[in-house]
Amino acid sequence: MPDEIRRIQQIAAVSKVTWVGLVINVLLALIKIVAGILGNSRAVTADGIHSLSDLLTDVSLLIGVRIWTAPPDDAHPYGHQRYETLLTAGIGILLAVVAIGIVVDASVAYSEQRLHHAKYVALWAALLSIVVKEVLYRWTAYYGRLHKAPSVIANAWHHRSDALSSIPAAASVLVALAFPNLYWVDLVGSIIVAFFIIHAAWEVAMPAVNELVDKGVSTETVEDLKKLAESVDGVLDVHKVRTRYQGVAVFVDLHVAVDGSISVEEGHAIADRVETLLMNSEYDVADALVHVDPYIPERRVRQQRRMRKRGTV
Repeated sequence: MPDEIRRIQQIAAVSKVTWVGLVINVLLALIKIVAGILGNSRAVTADGIHSLSDLLTDVSLLIGVRIWTAPPDDAHPYGHQRYETLLTAGIGILLAVVAIGIVVDASVAYSEQRLHHAKYVALWAALLSIVVKEVLYRWTAYYGRLHKAPSVIANAWHHRSDALSSIPAAASVLVALAFPNLYWVDLVGSIIVAFFIIHAAWEVAMPAVNELVDKGVSTETVEDLKKLAESVDGVLDVHKVRTRYQGVAVFVDLHVAVDGSISVEEGHAIADRVETLLMNSEYDVADALVHVDPYIPERRVRQQRRMRKRGTV
């Protein structure tokens, strides 16, 4: 029941923050696209298209949250969190595609000399976007961290990238207004917007890709987990520590060596204590699979020799 309550709470929180973002994205996208067209600013229009791309991620979150929060089943014994990871990676790829489209459009416009003098309406729209999207980023990121939802945090970065992309858009319009002969600078602004978006795409997609290819936690964290296991009474050695991410949670698989003369029941009790300690640690361990081996002194001798060679003892 507590798991189901947490699932319902997460769905409600994600839905709430995403619906707010969706409505704001619709309004801002329309404002920037219309203002960009009326104000002869390709940079602001591109920024509006970027806001439209946010709508796809908002809709994906509203649909997907009910999938990846579902409890494990026969087909997915480890849960459905990888769907969230897949969506997060998709958001990053979408951002990159939008950025490439903006660069291509600006390049074609320059080659065809489709250039026009900017107007103030484009500037006001860009300034409005900077303020609104930064506030939306902070609010969405807070909820994402609160409910440990990577896809919500990724969507927050989408809002942040929109706020950042509006800065060069506003700057390019301002320069074009102050120096009419430099009206081509609006195209430069749209390309700068694209690079901001590409950076955001990288920040969003790479952690998700690393998770999809089962990248483990850092070496330092592995050592910390190993020390925790070694601190349990009855554990004489810890080896073959493997980890992987499932959403924000960590799955741990390790071997512990115990006195070979004790009973199976005693060895199992030691494994249980190791599992409990790891799952109650600060490292978000969702599950720990502990293999029990009989302690072999020779293994310890070989291990110490290796450590001496490395200069760690």
